[in-house]
Amino acid sequence: MRPRRLVGFALGCAMLLACAGTTHALDPDRIETHVLDNGLKVVLWPDHSIPNLAMYNFFRVGSRNERPGITGLSHFFEHMMFLGSKEYGPGEFDNVMEAAGGANNAFTAQDITVYQNWFPRTALETIFTIEADRIAHLLIDSTSVESERGVVASERRRSVEDSNVRSLDEENWAAAYKAHPYQWPVIGWMVDIENWKIQDLYDYFHIYYAPNNATMVLVGAFEPDELLAKCRQYFEPIPRGPEPPKVTTMEPEQLGERRTELHRPAQVASILSSWHIPSTSHADYYALRVLEALLLQGESSRLYRRLIEEEELALRVFGGMDYALDPTLFQVFMQVRDGIDPGACEAALYEEIERLQQRAPSERELRKAKNQLAADFYRQLQTISGKALALGFSDVYFGDPKAFLHEVERYEAIRAEDLQRVARTWLQRNNRTVSTLVPKSAAEPEVGS
Repeated sequence: MRPRRLVGFALGCAMLLACAGTTHALDPDRIETHVLDNGLKVVLWPDHSIPNLAMYNFFRVGSRNERPGITGLSHFFEHMMFLGSKEYGPGEFDNVMEAAGGANNAFTAQDITVYQNWFPRTALETIFTIEADRIAHLLIDSTSVESERGVVASERRRSVEDSNVRSLDEENWAAAYKAHPYQWPVIGWMVDIENWKIQDLYDYFHIYYAPNNATMVLVGAFEPDELLAKCRQYFEPIPRGPEPPKVTTMEPEQLGERRTELHRPAQVASILSSWHIPSTSHADYYALRVLEALLLQGESSRLYRRLIEEEELALRVFGGMDYALDPTLFQVFMQVRDGIDPGACEAALYEEIERLQQRAPSERELRKAKNQLAADFYRQLQTISGKALALGFSDVYFGDPKAFLHEVERYEAIRAEDLQRVARTWLQRNNRTVSTLVPKSAAEPEVGS
């Protein structure tokens, strides 16, 4: 395996050097930020490499903004936004966009919901028309709500309840958080999905889908002055909404390890260990990203080598952390190899973490992790979609759409001792929650039956 790893490392370095030659394209003066009279933030980045545009609308609403009884509403609106508005009936949003040569998608997370549009420059007026109409005049009626309620319930059964990995993840978040809304799943609890009221939807849309709660990012073939005028024409008439209520609940410090078990039909056991870590805006964020790469990124990472190649304890190992407005989790998922004691697999994980806590990584290993992160950074910026995501995430999580431009230099500033420090600070036992999937046969009776 060593020759292949060395070749991969050399190729990664070569790619990084090649990508570094494109840094002149990351001129911050080419990125403009404007705030319309109704509070909508518009971020523009002209890129004439192809005659297309990427338009990403970042609404600052996710499962973090929900409460018991209405969990899953943010994700539900991801569906509802495609079901009809004042001028366009059910299905027409997609039909009109595709007829103009465009495509779309959307995703919901704990902190945000993002609507993505890709289209040729010639379709700009059409896309702006339909996008403005659904933001200003979304159709919320009993027929569409009940129809889509069934779709979302089916999605939850398929993607969570029928998935051992997703079920274990849901169990882990619910156990790790006692107070903060990160404890419930983005898709929502089934009992809430089945019981949302029409008034809940009206209220939620009125508060969170207002222009003053959004950042619109546009990257592609346009002239900024011309496009800004179009944004004012189509989106500025949409009225400002009320200021969304602030999320003030913070998770209390965890003072001891928590352990849960999930008994489900499965062929092998799985383990999900998580640790509380700070929010994305925290000073330790970049060191934790480098630590994530060292432990988990690729077949040369420490955990892959130890658990899968060298000791053959696990079939899969993956994890890490996501962007987060509030303190979040660093997770490691391990699918245990058949015939292996899950305790041995878990012990090996903690031994690797302790090794990092006790001894700083070599400069060569640190350089490899930084190269991987830098290569990912420059690779993302090769497309207008990647640029749009970078701008939007940067604005939401760092408060500045241009903050991402300094990402590589912040990775470069991380020292081996910083990884050792954050591992000691955050990846320690009292801060840990462990959820184990215990296999049972389909015919095994329920406990207590």
